[in-house]
Amino acid sequence: MSTNKQDVGGYSVLSSRIAYENPWTRVREDIICRPNGEKGLYGVIERGQFSVIFPLGLTPDGKPTVTLVNQYRYPVQKRLWELPMGMWESRPDALPVELAIGELREETGLIAGHMHYAGFLYQGAGYSTQKGHIYLATHLTQSTPQREPTEQDMYCKTFLLEEFEDMITKNQIPCAISLAAFTLLRAQKLV
Repeated sequence: MSTNKQDVGGYSVLSSRIAYENPWTRVREDIICRPNGEKGLYGVIERGQFSVIFPLGLTPDGKPTVTLVNQYRYPVQKRLWELPMGMWESRPDALPVELAIGELREETGLIAGHMHYAGFLYQGAGYSTQKGHIYLATHLTQSTPQREPTEQDMYCKTFLLEEFEDMITKNQIPCAISLAAFTLLRAQKLV
């Protein structure tokens, strides 16, 4: 596929081709001309939007809690604690709030009485187009998780917010998306 468009940063795309594609990911290879006139190659990972959810609950005595999921992440070959998050390959046009409601219920069984949109982030703007939407879920009620077949090893656990923060301090939550979502919510004084 040959193009010749220029973006706001002054880069021109001389040609573009799809190097790899599956239902979740597409890898695009662009031949570019940088603002200084030098030609180069750029690999771009195209992925659909996702939502990440911070499920904020309360203990019976009023202490704040957060529900995390734990799953095996094949690329790093480790189980990780993370906030619930995901994307829908079958519905790339779904609204971010629909995605957030669905992923929260699917992964944890939690149903939120209120979803607050906090903002967005890019998963890896240096190599990917993927955009994530951050939601604070409150007024939670418990139902049954509805995990996909690929998520059968997943489980969830509710932690006190102070335990969650201690896990961050001890580097027990290395998920950049979870850390960034918490940072934004904390900066907005929502948690």
